[in-house]
Amino acid sequence: MRWMTLGFCAALLVSGAAPSWSEKAAQEKRLQESAEVVREILALPEGIPEDILKKAECVCVFPSVKKVALGVGGSYGKGALVCRTGPEFKGPWGEPAMMRLEGGSFGFQIGGTVIDFVLLVMNPKGTGSLLSSKVKLGADATVAAGPVGRTAAAATDAFMDAEILSYSRSKGLFAGISLEGSTVREDSGDNEDLYGRKIGAKEIVLEGKATLPEAAKPLIAALEKASPGESKGGSKSPQ
Repeated sequence: MRWMTLGFCAALLVSGAAPSWSEKAAQEKRLQESAEVVREILALPEGIPEDILKKAECVCVFPSVKKVALGVGGSYGKGALVCRTGPEFKGPWGEPAMMRLEGGSFGFQIGGTVIDFVLLVMNPKGTGSLLSSKVKLGADATVAAGPVGRTAAAATDAFMDAEILSYSRSKGLFAGISLEGSTVREDSGDNEDLYGRKIGAKEIVLEGKATLPEAAKPLIAALEKASPGESKGGSKSPQ
């Protein structure tokens, strides 16, 4: 009887823990997909200009965003925000914060039912906006379609003034695209699933209170390889 009771209790513990394992696995898979998107896009000759990525403080990746019934062309997706560390965002890339992208009519602009998005955050104001409870692109933060190509001119007023530059990939086509009207916000539930405790995006990105998950290492490695940050001594971090 005692063994039956112990076995029953163990079964309850396993069944209660299983959903959390599944939810953490979903976040880990999203980080792996984000790493794949970054690697593939950065390898394209017509990809993100190197000087643009070098100036970016943060990169937000939304793999496999899908159209949903949120209005004409509305879409919904989940992804990860990774920022450079240090007080001036010049250090190595840090731990990811899980994010959500909602709304917008961009789905019908480029076609396709599944789209990858990459957002480059170019200055502290853009970073602060993205780490607020909810930011509407074009209203709370200026956004522009990012330039493409390794040698693309990046010194135009539109690019210099934008807080966020956005890119999309659908059916093999990579291009800059405006996400004006869309909203981005932290996903507190997904962050809790990934890190195993309640933790906010600001704590992860700005305060360094999270430990880098194993599943995030390929994403960080891809960013470091393409645009390494400065070490504490002022030199570039090792790749």
